[in-house]
This record gives sequence, C-alpha cells and structure tokens, in this order.
Amino acid sequence: MKCIRNEKGIALVTALMFTLVCLAIIMTLMYYVLTSTKMSAAQKRYRNSLEASYGGTELVTKTIIPALFSNYSGGKVSLLADFGNPSQLGLYLGPDLKTKLNNPTANWGSASKTVNPKDSPDITFSLRGQTTSSHFKVYSKIVDTVPGVGLVDASGIDYLDPGMGTAGTSNSTQSPRTPNVYSIEVQGEAEVNPKEKAALSVLYAY
Repeated sequence: MKCIRNEKGIALVTALMFTLVCLAIIMTLMYYVLTSTKMSAAQKRYRNSLEASYGGTELVTKTIIPALFSNYSGGKVSLLADFGNPSQLGLYLGPDLKTKLNNPTANWGSASKTVNPKDSPDITFSLRGQTTSSHFKVYSKIVDTVPGVGLVDASGIDYLDPGMGTAGTSNSTQSPRTPNVYSIEVQGEAEVNPKEKAALSVLYAY
C-alpha cells in the first residue's frame, strides 16, 4: 500500500489564512479607532452645547431677571434695546414671563408649566460663534415660582429694620427678607443641528 503525501499548495493556504487573520486584526483596530473618534466628536459637541447652556444661564440669572424684577416694563424696553436686535442676541421675552416672575405657580393661569424649555419658552436668544455653524440657540423657561416672605422692596438688601445702629429709628421693624425661588429649565442647542443640545435645571433665588 502506497501512502500519498501531497503537500502542494500548503504555503498558499497558510499565507491566505495569515492574511485573513491580519485583516481581521486591522478591521478590529479600525473599528475601535473610528468609534473612539465618533465618541470624541460627540463629547466635544456636547461640551459646546453645555457651555452654551451655562452661558445662557448666566445671562438669564444675572442680567435679564434682575432687570425685569423691579420695573418689568422699563426693564423689558431696556433689554430689547440692548439685546433684541438679531445682529446681537435676538432676545425674545415671552408673554407669560411677567406672570411667572411675580406670582406663585398656582396663580399662573394658562401659562405653560411643562418642563420642556422649547415648549412656550419665556426667554430665547442666540449666542453667536465665529462662524454660522458655531451659533447656539438658548431656550429658558420658568417652571415653578415660590414667592418670598417679608419682601418689602426688590433691592436685594436684607436688613432687619430700616434704622441706624442697633436701636433703630423706626417704631416698627421689618421681618428678614426671604427671596423668591424660581425653578428654571435652560437648553442650549446648535442652530444648524438642534440634536446637538444640553439641558440644565436651575434653582434660582432672587
């Protein structure tokens, strides 16, 4: 009996198998590299939207609401003159904002109470970047108001009484001022791609 041992082509088969293994390794590496690149880009876009939300929150809480609180009509005119032009911020103040600033939530009537800031927003404006693709739109909405106690004026100064020194010069004293507390939803999103967005929930006392 003759044993046939034909090993012709074994080198080709081995080379093909080695090539397949190398291709599988390369494809796996490319997959991880592409996935990492996509995640890094998504994180960068999210951070940009988050920074826009933070910047919008700063503008709402430190500029817009303080200007409206003591004199709503005059403050609104001033704000729209400063920021209302589309070439600036394109500021928009909703019709329910005054009601929400000065009344508890139960007295808002038909004003929107949903937590989505894009649903009947109270304040909207644009934060402009260096290019059109880097512009961000910010939506802000008051969703709950708890009125303060002992609110005598809107100056923000917290005194026990209006007198001087420890004795005071008035026959009556004032209770310590408890600020109004607002729950505000803020969402910043890219103007060219609204899917690039970040939302913040803010508890603000004034």
